Amino acid sequence: MRVFECLSSGSRLDMYRLLVRQGPKGMFAGQIALSLDIPANTASFHLKVMTHAGLLSVKQEGRFQRYRADLSLMRELIEYLTDECCAGQTGQCVDLRTLSACSPGTPAPISSPAPGRTKP
Repeated sequence: MRVFECLSSGSRLDMYRLLVRQGPKGMFAGQIALSLDIPANTASFHLKVMTHAGLLSVKQEGRFQRYRADLSLMRELIEYLTDECCAGQTGQCVDLRTLSACSPGTPAPISSPAPGRTKP
């Protein structure tokens, strides 16, 4: 699946996390680069790769391009991973679809950085 390969890059994963947090309003490419303190041309390259993988949508607004995370694809990805949990025996796994982010004992959010990485 291209999505997994695309998100295996730390920079792309940081960008995706940022855009997921922004929700439907998304962000302009320049804002993304500034927020993550990366060169604009590097950000543009990664945004293009993520758009081709279907993780992002892009809309031209005047001279700028606004990027948005495809939240429906993210939900499908979470459902796929949940369904495959515990070798397909989902009864052994926590039902992540019914958990609330505020519930006691809720696992760490998916957007938590990997060990050794800092949040953007």
